[in-house]
Amino acid sequence: MQSRFFTLTHYPIGLPERELFALQSQELPDLGEGEVRIRNRWLSVDPYMRGRMTGTRTYIAPFELGKPMEGGAIGVVIASNHPTIKEGDKVSHMGGWRDIAQVPGDSVTALPDSDVPEQAYLGVLGMPGMTAWTGLNHIAECKPSDNVLVSAASGAVGSLVVQLAKAKGCHVVGIAGAAHKLAWLESLGVEPVSYQDRSSQELSDAIKLASPDGIDVYFENVGGICLEAALNQLNDGARIAVCGMIDSYNAEAPTPGPSNLSQLVIRKAKMQGFIVADHWASYRYFLNEVAPQVAKGKIVYKETVKEGLESTPNAFLALFEGGNTGKMLVKLTD
Repeated sequence: MQSRFFTLTHYPIGLPERELFALQSQELPDLGEGEVRIRNRWLSVDPYMRGRMTGTRTYIAPFELGKPMEGGAIGVVIASNHPTIKEGDKVSHMGGWRDIAQVPGDSVTALPDSDVPEQAYLGVLGMPGMTAWTGLNHIAECKPSDNVLVSAASGAVGSLVVQLAKAKGCHVVGIAGAAHKLAWLESLGVEPVSYQDRSSQELSDAIKLASPDGIDVYFENVGGICLEAALNQLNDGARIAVCGMIDSYNAEAPTPGPSNLSQLVIRKAKMQGFIVADHWASYRYFLNEVAPQVAKGKIVYKETVKEGLESTPNAFLALFEGGNTGKMLVKLTD
């Protein structure tokens, strides 16, 4: 059986060009002991993947040039040489950026039996959702009385952060760009603030208008002027959970840090980065709390879906152009 997959032809500097993603194919070998073969139905593209395109190990190994790329995926098992995984099982795994994946069975996870669409386990009930829940609760230690600020608030992670914070009874401010994203945040009961065409001081002033009593929790997805603006609005004892800094992912040279980091000292604030994989032992607690709310429609989510394996690189690149509301997904057809 043939598998089609994407590889990198070289490591990019700055925003990747579409041409560096090469679609290739190969004949799959016979199943080895414990392996399974999966026909992918949904692929995930995520901003963190840009860090795997540098050739340098960070908290995860880089993509290898000329080798199949990886990413979150959901599919159906079409052949199995594993004792507990059967043909027809729906599973999630990391053999993305391809149509047919052949992986060790121990590396896949069977999807729970629930009343939500299967692709939700790549988004609101998958890694982005777990990231939101972990950062808000375990890193920022959010309390019902907190004033919460979220950057990239209409994205896959941020859109769940704002809803979880609202459910706690917090006053929530969300930073976004496009008008339809700001309108969606407002429909969720979030105070929307646009970053577009604003300096850090102008953005800081807008945050103050939206949250006159300051900020107790800041969930950081962007960095850049968003971080600088947020630092000026911190309350004493504020907590900042740093999930990502997409503003610098495609920078061709080191970006300057915020000029006002002294606010961390002045406000006795805590700023902590985290990697969700380090907290995955708590995934079942996250599912127990959030999955029923999603199934009942108490937590809403949006998806931006591109069609066909060939669209995967474009879907990924669109993440850096504000091309998604909620989770960016690629839907494959048989």
